[in-house]
Amino acid sequence: MADRKSQRVAALADALGEHRVLHVRRAAELLKVSEMTVRRDVANNPASFQFLGGHIMLAGEREGEAPYELGLAANQHASAKRAACRHALKHVARGDTIYLDCGTTLVHLVEMLPENADVSVVCCAMNVAERLARRPDIRMIMLGGLYHPSTASFSGNPGLETLDQLGINIALLSAAGIDFTRGATCAHFHEVPVKQKVIGLAQRCHLVADRSKIGVQKPAFFAPMSAFQSLITEEGEQRVK
Repeated sequence: MADRKSQRVAALADALGEHRVLHVRRAAELLKVSEMTVRRDVANNPASFQFLGGHIMLAGEREGEAPYELGLAANQHASAKRAACRHALKHVARGDTIYLDCGTTLVHLVEMLPENADVSVVCCAMNVAERLARRPDIRMIMLGGLYHPSTASFSGNPGLETLDQLGINIALLSAAGIDFTRGATCAHFHEVPVKQKVIGLAQRCHLVADRSKIGVQKPAFFAPMSAFQSLITEEGEQRVK
């Protein structure tokens, strides 16, 4: 028994060495044990691990250091984000090529796509790509470039050049701030070129966010509200043009 516990602890440490932060559910999947067992192992080894909401990280990591910002955001307004994605799902049709933005909202939509959906999904974020990779029935196109741990996403010319080669039917974009006069903003300037490129290429663009983002303005502006066909929140869809 002790050997199995030691092996689990060592395996969890190795996984965190690679990913730096893991949701408890994902750690349980990797270790092939229950979430309760993972929580017990973490609680029994405070010198090795610590909790951050529903996520695990190595003890001694500085709070707020990337990519834990993403881990914290994942726990905020999760039910509202899922509800917004359920409303957004109606815009996805068989045969579409879809862009799913970075952040912690649109990851929920991946799990809502029906089996054999016959869609191609373009993404630039590792958390979205990780869930897409579990869906062999979905064609995934990952944009590359410079990796940003704060958002677990990529930016730069490689991704922008890949976008030039794609035909995107529908783009579902996220925002950290929504002001009906100023427009959509995000917290990180590296997100802006990809968002703007996608908006310029996609046939239809929708902004998907929970209502806590409304009235908020972040430093990096990326689009006026007129760039989107609609704003989709947990309460439903609001036409903006």
